[in-house]
Amino acid sequence: MKTIWHNLKEVLINTFDYIGLAWWVEIVTQNPRCTYYFGPFLSSSDARLSSTGYIEDLEVEGAQGIAVHVKRCKPNTLTIAEDLGERFDRKVQPAFGGQILS
Repeated sequence: MKTIWHNLKEVLINTFDYIGLAWWVEIVTQNPRCTYYFGPFLSSSDARLSSTGYIEDLEVEGAQGIAVHVKRCKPNTLTIAEDLGERFDRKVQPAFGGQILS
């Protein structure tokens, strides 16, 4: 039964993301000046729960001035390094199933 729910959740997340209704965690850091998007998620509560780990990872990497927003969106670029004027596309992965992000 768990596999059926997992597959259904994946289909729902992909569908919601395709039409722009998925939830994403947007994290903006002041130092370095970057914007990161993590997701997609099926619900805002799933996104909020996951945001803690993303924040911890950024703090370990030395990021400062961290602001977090959970919102429905469809980001084209997942990492925007404003200090460097660069945009990086991390491979989008579903937000479930023990996903590990670095």
